Amino acid sequence: MTSAPTRPTSLRQQLARRKPIEQLQAEAARGVDGAPLRRSLGVWHLTMISVGATLGTGILVVLGTAVPLAGPAVWISFVLAGVAALLSALSYAEMAGAVPTSGSSYSYTYATMGEGIAWVCGWCLVLEYAVSVAAVAVGASEYVDETLRVFGLHLPTALAAPPGDGGVVNLPAAVLVLLATAVLLPGARESAWVNTLMVVVKIALLVFFVVVAFTAFRAQNFEPLAPMGAAGVTAAASRLFFSYIGFDAASTAGEEAKDPRRDLPRAIIGSIALITALYILVAIAAIGARAWTSFSSDEASLVRIVVDVTGQPWVALVFSVGAVVAIASVVLTVLYGQTRILLTMARDGLVPKLFGRVSHRTGTPVAGTLVVGVVVTVVAALVPLGELADATSIGTLVAFALVNVSVLVLRRSRPDLERSYRVPLFPVVPVLGTLCCVLLAVFLGAGTWIAFGVWMLVGAALYLAYGRRHSTLR
Repeated sequence: MTSAPTRPTSLRQQLARRKPIEQLQAEAARGVDGAPLRRSLGVWHLTMISVGATLGTGILVVLGTAVPLAGPAVWISFVLAGVAALLSALSYAEMAGAVPTSGSSYSYTYATMGEGIAWVCGWCLVLEYAVSVAAVAVGASEYVDETLRVFGLHLPTALAAPPGDGGVVNLPAAVLVLLATAVLLPGARESAWVNTLMVVVKIALLVFFVVVAFTAFRAQNFEPLAPMGAAGVTAAASRLFFSYIGFDAASTAGEEAKDPRRDLPRAIIGSIALITALYILVAIAAIGARAWTSFSSDEASLVRIVVDVTGQPWVALVFSVGAVVAIASVVLTVLYGQTRILLTMARDGLVPKLFGRVSHRTGTPVAGTLVVGVVVTVVAALVPLGELADATSIGTLVAFALVNVSVLVLRRSRPDLERSYRVPLFPVVPVLGTLCCVLLAVFLGAGTWIAFGVWMLVGAALYLAYGRRHSTLR
């Protein structure tokens, strides 16, 4: 008796196919070719990864572009962006405790909404992580230039800006990404300690700025509070949401955490609370010390304020060096997250296996890290900051919205699943988190939406050409 021929899976069926959570966890424990990631990170390391990937980005790099939109009310923009991020962070905390793998929101959507939505989310994460690394690295050149000015030197425009900003190549940005790539290669624990040291430096730097800026605080600088109206405040919040993307980097360490179910939710919620408080405090101090009309997107705003208040050139040196360290921490941790996302997608067959190969010696995806590092280096060297920041924001907002929806779906489909943390006020929090992400995305410019549409079309083509045929669930 002959068996009936197997019918090929239709595209619609494959896009809807979900990956069982138990299979995700088993594959994480087994690794690729018998080489799993090493579990070496505790709650302190995870919190520092989250803070390191976030703190400093919006204040040091994007503040100068947000103030002209919101005026003195830029601190309210930080509050709005922070609330939206916190709502999504609570959903991330629940999913990280229920599905502790390196795939972050990609794995969460694969388990709840199927391969098609998972690919969309994963492709958004590639945009979020890789492009944000490049965007933050681009901002480092401003602070490198400030450091050189103390010694009477100046970074040539040709080597300090990409072609779109009047230069030839952003050399500091490229060097920073290459150095971060080198730090990631030896192992997660080693790079985590380097990141922890840099996080301590950046927190001390921002506290120092607040203390100095408040000595020149003028309440008159907050009048009028919102010269561009509510639309300007919301538009600035959409741009500043880029500053909060780091907390989800902790969830990409799910397979390298010693106790992911317990430690990941703690790290995510704790870090987002700390980051939001510091952002608001620094924004208020900056506006209080300097009229909002003098902020510009083409200068290192905070170091200029510190120098103007103190009148001491050496302060510029200390602050600029500290700012470069702070930016380097963001580059390091977000680059780490990108390699772990691609590792999980490679394990599922949706991207080439190269990204999923883990070195038996270091316990890290060496080949994937090198490839990502080189590609991001090229982007950081050649693409302007403004375009990168907005593109990152829209990819982040889509991914965050999908995580909020994942919580709703998983509570319904797997109410018995072990969860080390549950979102409070369910389902209000994930619903509000989704709506906040959609609202902020709407206020991004038409050019950003067009670029996002092109990015998603490229992703769809790659899925049909490679991912559909190589998917392990097919």
